Amino acid sequence: MKKTLIAASFASLLGTTAIAQEIGATIAAFDDNFLTVMRNGMTDHAASLDGVSLQVEDASNDLAKQIDQVKNFVASGVDAIIVNIVDTSAGAAMTEAAGNVPLVFVNRQPDNVDSLPDTQAFVASNEIESGTLEAFEICKNLRAAGKGSGATGYLMNGELSNQAAVQRSKDVHDVIGTDMCSFMTLIDEQTANWSRDQAQDLMTNWLSSGEPFDFVIANNDEMAIGAIQAMEAAGIDMADVEVGGVDATQDALVAMQAGQLDVTVFQDAFGQGAGSVNTALALAAGEDVDSKVYIPFQLVVPGNIDNFLSKN
Repeated sequence: MKKTLIAASFASLLGTTAIAQEIGATIAAFDDNFLTVMRNGMTDHAASLDGVSLQVEDASNDLAKQIDQVKNFVASGVDAIIVNIVDTSAGAAMTEAAGNVPLVFVNRQPDNVDSLPDTQAFVASNEIESGTLEAFEICKNLRAAGKGSGATGYLMNGELSNQAAVQRSKDVHDVIGTDMCSFMTLIDEQTANWSRDQAQDLMTNWLSSGEPFDFVIANNDEMAIGAIQAMEAAGIDMADVEVGGVDATQDALVAMQAGQLDVTVFQDAFGQGAGSVNTALALAAGEDVDSKVYIPFQLVVPGNIDNFLSKN
């Protein structure tokens, strides 16, 4: 029986190779910066392996389309399938669509992750770490700024159909619920669907209330950047507001270097993509594979940013 692996070394996957193997992959959306890095991890790694071909399709955030893509992969006789699922509550439907063809869920955790058959696995990072690292660092920064007696702020949620968004927001609430960070109060939280533009509009609406605030915590960097753009347009000094995101995208690192973003959390998108290819090949070869392969998140702050500038 496959075991659950809480923190697997990505390097342990790199020894997996295969000969004349065809993999089909469907990505939730091609117009997502983080998912683009992940997709590049897949394509670059597959191209480096002899005899491995990879066909990648854009699901365009359409679950029905993605299920059809999986069925088409099965009909075409691929050796394995990789799915970056559009809706994490549709894991069982995706498992059924794949049938006996080995399937790897990547990045987004399907709701049936604890009951995957032996021919399927999940490669990602543990979302309990992401929002926790982000919110706790914001808490520490607020205390260091002398706001430990009371601080208010906003929480931007990602797509509510996405397990990562739900977990990251829960992480924030859990951190605020601790004795150390209970001085933090949320004025409001709403979804901006991972989008920079939607986050800018949401932040603009929040600013229109005129209510003072001390922090903005976003489920990803794109929303954090959108919030920053709205605040700067309103003439807010970013030194007065703690802003956090998740993913450590290239744009986020630039924003951190500019003094706009205070906290982000590195999620190894490229490593997840490459790891999903290796896991797919291992499953196709009939090898024993851990049902959950977690690649650790890493906190990124101005003091250690140089360690991450070349990673995305």
